Amino acid sequence: MDAQTKLEQPVAGSKSSDVVWHRHNVTQSDRGLMKNQQPMLLWFTGLSGSGKSTLAGALEKALFDAGVHTYLLDGDNVRHGLCRDLGFSSEDRDENLRRVGEVAKLMVDAGLVVLSAFISPTREEREAIRSQFPSGQFVEVHVSTPIEVCEARDPKGLYLKARKGEIRDFTGISAPYEEPQSAELTIDTSNGDLDIQVKALLDYLSAIGVHGVSDFQI
Repeated sequence: MDAQTKLEQPVAGSKSSDVVWHRHNVTQSDRGLMKNQQPMLLWFTGLSGSGKSTLAGALEKALFDAGVHTYLLDGDNVRHGLCRDLGFSSEDRDENLRRVGEVAKLMVDAGLVVLSAFISPTREEREAIRSQFPSGQFVEVHVSTPIEVCEARDPKGLYLKARKGEIRDFTGISAPYEEPQSAELTIDTSNGDLDIQVKALLDYLSAIGVHGVSDFQI
């Protein structure tokens, strides 16, 4: 195959018509087969303090211990580098999630099982990311912990600041959170312990064929 045949249509949304997508000789399927796993993105969404990062982090460790090639994208961590230039305006939060979705797509294309933990408060934002993946490769996990529990936890003191008016447009207090209407999984971290919640996630992944998960013991 020569170089010209690898070039497809100009990239949608690009500011230049000279930017085209270059197809690799190694496909996502090839990479998944080499790793003996199904690449996918698990998107954890919920209020601040709901337990998204804790749950996703525990699942990442369980998957790693089971031999799954995985990586966790965390909402705070990406703001140290990839999104360090962004604030918390509506426009910046939208751009933050757009960037994360694009990075997650690249990592899934590399054959990984990617986990992400972001408030991602609107259905439109989450569905925009879902639309980038084939059916079965995007798993929405709604961490549905009630706001009363989230506010009681308040690990960063953000709810207190929001109640005092020190943080504008704080999700759950002064800005809405749109609950998923068709999440693949819903987990309330105020019920049961972390091991049981991780086991529920592992059972789901085992059922859809993620290699090695069925052999993992909590």
